Amino acid sequence: MSSSEVLPQGAGYGVGLTWLQARYTPFSPSNSEEFSSAYRSVKPGLIAAGIVSAWTWAATLLQSSAVAYKYGISGPWWYAGGATIQVLLFAQLAAKLKLNAPYAHTWLEIVYTRWGPIAHSVFLFFGLATNVIVSSMLVLGGSATVTDLTGMSTIAACFLIPIGVAIYVVAGGMRATLLCDYTHTTVLFAIIFVFTFTVYATSPKIGSFEKMHELLTTVAETSPVPGNAGGSYLTIRSKNGLVFGVINIIGNFATVQFNDQAYWQRAIASKPATCVKAYLYGGLAWFAIPFIFSTTLGLSAVALRNDPAMRVLTPDDVSAGLPAPAAAAALLGKSGAAALLIVLFLAVTSATAAELIAVSSVLTYDIYKRYLNPRATEAQIMRVSHLMVAAFAIFMGLAGLVFFFIGVSLGWLYMGVILGSAVVPIALCVTWRKANKIGCMLGAVLGFFLGIMSWLVATATLNDNVINVTTTGGDFEMLTGNLVSIFVGGVVSVISSLIWPENFDFDITRSMNSPHVQQSFADETDFKEDIKEESLSKTPSEKDEKDLQQVFIEEEKELDPVELQKAFNFAAWCSVILLLIFIIIIPLPLFFAQTIFGVRGFTAWVTIGIIWAFASALTVIILPLFESRAALAMVARGVLKDIFKNGSGKYDASPGELSKA
Repeated sequence: MSSSEVLPQGAGYGVGLTWLQARYTPFSPSNSEEFSSAYRSVKPGLIAAGIVSAWTWAATLLQSSAVAYKYGISGPWWYAGGATIQVLLFAQLAAKLKLNAPYAHTWLEIVYTRWGPIAHSVFLFFGLATNVIVSSMLVLGGSATVTDLTGMSTIAACFLIPIGVAIYVVAGGMRATLLCDYTHTTVLFAIIFVFTFTVYATSPKIGSFEKMHELLTTVAETSPVPGNAGGSYLTIRSKNGLVFGVINIIGNFATVQFNDQAYWQRAIASKPATCVKAYLYGGLAWFAIPFIFSTTLGLSAVALRNDPAMRVLTPDDVSAGLPAPAAAAALLGKSGAAALLIVLFLAVTSATAAELIAVSSVLTYDIYKRYLNPRATEAQIMRVSHLMVAAFAIFMGLAGLVFFFIGVSLGWLYMGVILGSAVVPIALCVTWRKANKIGCMLGAVLGFFLGIMSWLVATATLNDNVINVTTTGGDFEMLTGNLVSIFVGGVVSVISSLIWPENFDFDITRSMNSPHVQQSFADETDFKEDIKEESLSKTPSEKDEKDLQQVFIEEEKELDPVELQKAFNFAAWCSVILLLIFIIIIPLPLFFAQTIFGVRGFTAWVTIGIIWAFASALTVIILPLFESRAALAMVARGVLKDIFKNGSGKYDASPGELSKA
């Protein structure tokens, strides 16, 4: 991509994939259910690829490398592990979502149906605040890197990213977004492997594990890392790294999953029977990306600190996430800078697409259809969905620009002070019948105000009463605010629910948006009109109605409460065990032992990361192809028919085919 390009390449192939999907498969993005939820039919491999892609932000690559640059090998572990456990824990919520609200469009619909409009408004604030902060991080990180590597105007870059992505989101909806996620993830892994093998195998500047170890040791002798065992970059014993890990874990509960509709959207789009697998696959696959990327480029930026080709990095540069671009350019020159630009731009566009369609769903279903036009038609819903994608794309550009001009960095935005208090109340709303409405609302609001207050008090106390963007971004200052926010929100919600428990009947949310309920209340004319739309303007027939009933039967099989409860139990055990491994069993013994890795230990540490990355790549690249072999064959047959007899390849089938594709 050059700085002269008007739109990202993703816009082009996104529209192309959308056209193929609409022409050769039964999934048309002109239907609101397909646009927002992909008919809740996506298989686990593609959902896992979507999770990996949506959570691989610019910050994933830039900020993880920055913490590796600052804290050594502990930084990549705490970044990757601290942001993976939420994805794994979210598998439990995904199972409960399919069990308790299988036809929801957004998590906020569940809040409204269970607790009413006041609670809905409270949590709508937290949901949209999450989307604004996440989107600002995406645009800020992406534009900073584009500007640094190409010289493009930051103002242009801030708008180029979201507006370009909005084109294929509007054209193709949720399924096209996931397909673009898949292609992005494939390229992402390929370029990550290029950097990894360059650094640890072929580069004349480093080229081996032994040389990397030697260079890191040499740098630590002259510039030891404060708070690290022996001042070394080769130890998990890093006090500041541990503090960052706690901030990362707490902040990501809000910004990764629980408050962000983008991650609920993937659970909604997933097939009920396999949603837990999708989140477990996606979480484990994602871990490898920040871990091996930052262990490669973040450490290279340290190792090459005395190399003439390596630019000198100021603290502001590090906070902006620039160690990785600097190392890439020092290692491979212009080609390295170009490769990193491609990786970052793909990461930014994938996550931006997820945010655009997520916010569009919230604005459409939780504001427009809920309060402005409850009887909105299919055409009106689609029109508003498209309009909201475009509107939020412009807003993303403006928000990124505002944060840029006031001097806010990626590190400052990467926090849960504002958002963390809503994490536990949201989880309780979806999973626990005893959750108390007033207590959960109070917990979220109290945690919000007390979190901000404690954050500012800690900042003033630790910085001689100086409160500004720089001082509020300190590790201990943010740690204080994060802990108070999530702790108060959780404690108030749980204790109030135990003292004044509700006894909510989840059958109420299970029937929400149910096609069975909607069908029973629709008159014959409306029902036949719905079938007509789904059948791409075919005349309704007895076979059409039977096929539609077959879709309902297939859904009922996958929504078996007993099986979904088993899936939840499996998710609970897996996520808790993996949480203990990532956060306690592996890092804490190494921390307290004050181990400094020798050459063999460092080699083993990085090699395990490389093997993990290969396993992750196989999961999110090969598995989706295998699962989609029938759909790929369908597209191939259609293309061949069109080649030999123009117009004969267009897909034309009844709704029942949706369950077969």
